Amino acid sequence: MSSTRDYYEVLGVARDSTEADIKKAYRKLAMQYHPDRNPGDAEAEAKFKEVSEAYAVLSDAEKRGMYDRFGHAGLRGAGVDPGFHSAEEVFSQFSDLFGDLFGFGGRRGGGRGPTLRRGADTEYALELEFLEAVHGVTREITVPRISLCTACVGSGAEPGTEPTTCTTCGGAGQVVQGHGFLRIRTACPTCGGRGKVVTSPCKQCDGAGRTRQTDTLSVTVPAGVDNGLQLRLSGRGDEGDPGAPSGDLYVHIQVRPHERFRRNGADVLVEVPISYPQACLGASIKVPTVDGEEPLDVPAGTPSGKVFTLRGKGVTQLGRRGGRGDHHVQVVVAVPKKLSLEEEELIRKLAALQDARVSEKGFWKDFLGRFSN
Repeated sequence: MSSTRDYYEVLGVARDSTEADIKKAYRKLAMQYHPDRNPGDAEAEAKFKEVSEAYAVLSDAEKRGMYDRFGHAGLRGAGVDPGFHSAEEVFSQFSDLFGDLFGFGGRRGGGRGPTLRRGADTEYALELEFLEAVHGVTREITVPRISLCTACVGSGAEPGTEPTTCTTCGGAGQVVQGHGFLRIRTACPTCGGRGKVVTSPCKQCDGAGRTRQTDTLSVTVPAGVDNGLQLRLSGRGDEGDPGAPSGDLYVHIQVRPHERFRRNGADVLVEVPISYPQACLGASIKVPTVDGEEPLDVPAGTPSGKVFTLRGKGVTQLGRRGGRGDHHVQVVVAVPKKLSLEEEELIRKLAALQDARVSEKGFWKDFLGRFSN
């Protein structure tokens, strides 16, 4: 194709774009305009050829340098035909891009063998108590997964028989599709990329080559995990084709809230009640932390709501050696709902000394009022 449009304009990227930016732009446009997604649309096919031509130049450092200096004329003068690509060149250069379109993968390079499918990733939600997440824990979990059939070892064929070579692809697992100047290898629609066809299905798995089983695994949860974090157990997902890797198991952490502790990142906050005399005169008290009780000196004249910080008594910070957050203690002056006669008299004396207006009806008046009627 002899295009006169600027290649950067065709892909919608700036002239100083990185190789990754160019590849990303091409992937998006190629998937949008590919003929398989737009059958019979001549305009879409023309645009697909245009973006493929632009990418063929801008993805090649030597061609891009020549184009940046001399433009289209420079490419033609150097004998470069950006519109021509052999089938092998296209498949080798763009196989990673068109894998998204056609769903093939596994083998790279020449792509002349059956496609081996990696096992699917699986997920598991693990619920932890607050202190388990803080200190770390080892848990046993039971997870379902897809495994190769033990009878046919994943072939799908009844034991004693063998799958036959696919007649559509001749055992290659791939077929070549052509669209104008472009020819692309895709997974064989008959055998699904395996290169083999099962004529006598295995009775144990009905020819699927796989069965569902349940695994019991030991999961070590590190100290400091929090809601939303996920742990990856490599190779613990579904099994792939024979010879292909298994998928991974992703364990999603869910932490139950604590009745007293609240967490903010690696810091912990706890609210501790103190009496009015303790706030006025000062006191040495014990406060709860994630490691147990710790002493705290409350100075005289401490206002309600004051926050004290115990450095390094919080949660272990993931990714940092030995680093821990802080433990914040908010003291709150507790007001009793009921007073004894002596307590009420003392508080009224204090109110009088401070010239504070208080309700006349208190514990004693309320008590006598019950017998005066």
